[in-house]
Amino acid sequence: MPAWFKRVSVLLSINFLIIATISVLTSALGLRSYLSARGIDYYSLAAFCLIWGMGGAFISLGLSRFMAKMLWGVQVLDPQKSHDPQMEWLMQTVYHLARAAGLTTMPEVGIYESPEVNAFATGPMKNRALVAVSTGLLERLNRDQIEGVLGHEIAHVANGDMVTMTLVQGVVNAFVMFLSRILAFAIAQVLRGRDREDRGENVSPLVFSVLTVLLEMILMILASIVVSYVSRLREYRADHGGARLAGREKMISALEGLRRTYELIDTRAQPAVQSLKISGRGKIFALFSSHPSLEDRIARLESATNL
Repeated sequence: MPAWFKRVSVLLSINFLIIATISVLTSALGLRSYLSARGIDYYSLAAFCLIWGMGGAFISLGLSRFMAKMLWGVQVLDPQKSHDPQMEWLMQTVYHLARAAGLTTMPEVGIYESPEVNAFATGPMKNRALVAVSTGLLERLNRDQIEGVLGHEIAHVANGDMVTMTLVQGVVNAFVMFLSRILAFAIAQVLRGRDREDRGENVSPLVFSVLTVLLEMILMILASIVVSYVSRLREYRADHGGARLAGREKMISALEGLRRTYELIDTRAQPAVQSLKISGRGKIFALFSSHPSLEDRIARLESATNL
């Protein structure tokens, strides 16, 4: 089976599972009927949007380790079976950093085939985390730099960034859904040019649906600025956490190593893990980037006085 077909199949299956689960839940709770002849039932609409926005985000979080293994081909290392000195060192380094960060359950450690010099942490909670590194990172960085990268990822786990970013994304999703439907209803009313008295029954379902989709797209683009801003803050915090765990010099050296290999980008990157990777390619506008520039991150670490 081609790798691309496998990844597409997994994504479609997971999306179908999420949609089916939330659809059944909202139908069972009677939340689909938020639009009636009398207008919008705001309580039903709020509950509908909250379940869809938060539910989808948390189902994705719950499946994040499985998705990483399937989409990226992450091979989890078995501490009982590994006889490769480099793999043993990798696991022991992760465990050492995890204990130093106060984690009581050691994360899974995995590697994935990619020329990209990168790593990521994912998982639904601290005691069910996965830390994965690319083969490109193992080949191109020295052990001190790798330790700095691992310190950054363990800091993500210890800080609970997986849950934090899921909460932020869920709230943003729910808000966008809620506001887009209210605006779509108001615009549809204006387009109909009807009396306020007849407002609900005169809204065309087709016009309302088209307006909702368009407004969701526009509002989600704007809302992504908020999500990206929070992601950048968590990156700064994880850098500082990595510096405390592995040492400032190792963390700075790791970022310098990433900067020298920045052109090696894996095209399989998925939003589910992109914000928790140690490095991300900046977008056209910095406001939409999930990661600060490596130069800025290095400068902050060099000038930090609380490490």
